[in-house]
Amino acid sequence: MKGNMLVRSLTLGQVVFLGLAWNNPMVFFATYGIATDTSQGLLASAYVIAFLAILFTAFSYGKMAKAFPISGSAYTYTQKSMNPGLGFIVGWTILLDYLLTPLITCLMSTVFLSAQFPEVPAFVWILILNVGMTVISILGINLSASVSKIFVVVQIIFIAVFSVLTIKSLWGGMGTSTLISAVPFINPQVSLPVVLAGASLLCFSFLGFDSVTTLSEETIKPEKNIPKAIMLIMLIIGVMYIGAAYLSELIHQGIVFKDTDSAALELVKVVGGNLFSSIFITVMIVANFTSGVAAVSSVSRVMYVMGRDSVLPKKIFAYIHPRYKTPFNSIIVVGLISLLAIVMSLDTAITFINFGALIAFTFVNLSVIAHYYVRQRRRSFKETTQYLILPLIGAGFIMWLWSYLALNALILGCSWVACGLIYLIFLTKFFRNKLPEFNFDETVIPIDHSSNKESAIST
Repeated sequence: MKGNMLVRSLTLGQVVFLGLAWNNPMVFFATYGIATDTSQGLLASAYVIAFLAILFTAFSYGKMAKAFPISGSAYTYTQKSMNPGLGFIVGWTILLDYLLTPLITCLMSTVFLSAQFPEVPAFVWILILNVGMTVISILGINLSASVSKIFVVVQIIFIAVFSVLTIKSLWGGMGTSTLISAVPFINPQVSLPVVLAGASLLCFSFLGFDSVTTLSEETIKPEKNIPKAIMLIMLIIGVMYIGAAYLSELIHQGIVFKDTDSAALELVKVVGGNLFSSIFITVMIVANFTSGVAAVSSVSRVMYVMGRDSVLPKKIFAYIHPRYKTPFNSIIVVGLISLLAIVMSLDTAITFINFGALIAFTFVNLSVIAHYYVRQRRRSFKETTQYLILPLIGAGFIMWLWSYLALNALILGCSWVACGLIYLIFLTKFFRNKLPEFNFDETVIPIDHSSNKESAIST
């Protein structure tokens, strides 16, 4: 069994960079135009609200990662704390989220590449990007982490340079001509519901912190490092997004964008000129590719755990490559599904992802209550706050996001869930049989001794 298992080798820093890569810090620019328009200029306020809304759910993920340091994420948490059947449905639904993320990154990169090289058919770029993401993911989680680190640093440097250029432009008399202003946060003419609408859109910019829970079985001391990584990721992206939003809205005053979709490119040109805008496009492509690599790593681990539990075909999905110690077959399946980018639209894929993320977030909050407050009866004043009140607030914020989900997202998402329910009925022979569960407590996960790192080898 040991030869067919994942290996603990990831440090806290590597996990953080993989999470940041999945999150894709450059998504700030991808959503800038529509988010600024939706929030009517109060972009910084919208980001603050979105950050606080998702922070409660991030806290719940940290608590469940500590209790169950297994790579199944929301699937495992719901399965272990509530019900195996319900856990399967949640796992089935988050596959909807995770499976399509690599596809989306291919589509987003192809948009920029096709604009630069119109003579090259779009499907060629999709094939090249897909092969690249698949090969890197197969060659090992440490390679994925190294690639993620390099390209995440590139994104952070770009955002830092953008900030410096924006400050220089403000000092030069553009926009508000000052660094200290309440304009990005307060406007008496803009109502709270408008800002909340912008925040609901931006909440999805924080997706990615949850992906690191899929790396629990490859992380050193996951019960400590995964919760730390989640909070570090939230803090880093929160500071970057809110800071960039604040500066961009200061410079935005007096600028009329020609097109909402290209507003970020126009903004970058204003503060940095044509050369900086060209660099911007290159960094966006790199960021999308890196996000795709991290996404392939995440979803393949969820599929591996579901295969190990035999709720997906075990011979296929529970297979670990003997040399690279990666879920080889799962990665190949993800790569094949990502080829749907050739025929699927970006809007449809994003619709699926939003539904899957909200299902996962809802049940992780409920899992904290079920595991700690109900089963373990941890009900002191402090524990009631941690394991009941805070998860309920998190679930409440997610319910608020549900109200902003488009009708087609609900229809497509519910259709996917219905397919999962039919498959569950087949697995359990109309619920007469119990779903199999992997007994992780009796399993020893080997450590990568080649890096001289220490780790607890059992949970």
